[in-house]
Amino acid sequence: MSLSPSLSQYIVRRPQRLALLQHIAEQGSITRAAKSAGLSYKAAWDAIDELNNLSNHPLVERSVGGRGGGGAKLSPEGERVLRLYQRLQALQTQLLEAAEDGADLELLSRLTLRTSARNQLLGHIKDIQRQGLNDLVSLELAGGGLIDAQITHDSSQRLELRPGAEVMALIKAGWLDLLAADHAPAAGYNALHGEIDTVVEAHGGPSEVRIALPSGQVLCALAAPARLHALGLRAGSGVVAQFAPAQVLLGTVV
Repeated sequence: MSLSPSLSQYIVRRPQRLALLQHIAEQGSITRAAKSAGLSYKAAWDAIDELNNLSNHPLVERSVGGRGGGGAKLSPEGERVLRLYQRLQALQTQLLEAAEDGADLELLSRLTLRTSARNQLLGHIKDIQRQGLNDLVSLELAGGGLIDAQITHDSSQRLELRPGAEVMALIKAGWLDLLAADHAPAAGYNALHGEIDTVVEAHGGPSEVRIALPSGQVLCALAAPARLHALGLRAGSGVVAQFAPAQVLLGTVV
């Protein structure tokens, strides 16, 4: 099974974070792996969520109650990606030696993209419907789940979107509106059902809510503590994350 183009690009652009897979394989714990990699516990989980969301299959599997903050191990797909990363390390040395000067590396850095959107979900286009100046792009997420994105028709043409193409759906954490599991989403809105994994409270601001989807992907949302309390939402609660199609940005791998 080949890697998705999005994950392949991640490996090329951000190989240093893939080193975390090696630490997880060696330590068997997120806490110890993060310490070994020089990352905070939160930064380690952010990296794992990003990797799992970009892959067709989760790379890291979590087990509750392990030593040092819960156990973790690589999935078969994670082990395969780790082997590719180790091969990439050897290739990197050759590439750096081949670069003529530092300007070459600066140019490559400018040509890659990083985004502030916390939620980056891999998907494939199922359908594109023209709606005046806009297109409604229907996506099937890796591991299941359907969402719509509303973008301009010009953007669809510029990105060369077509049914079957792989795209990245970008959704800012602040755009997700959380509902209790038994609440119906608003008409015309996307709705992803999941379970709250953790709630991280921030002094004087919204809480960060990590939502585990049935597919193994993870969403990050921001919500006021008072709203979470009013809805009875806490770690372990079922939850619905709703968002408008216009709040989904699409990206493609060039």
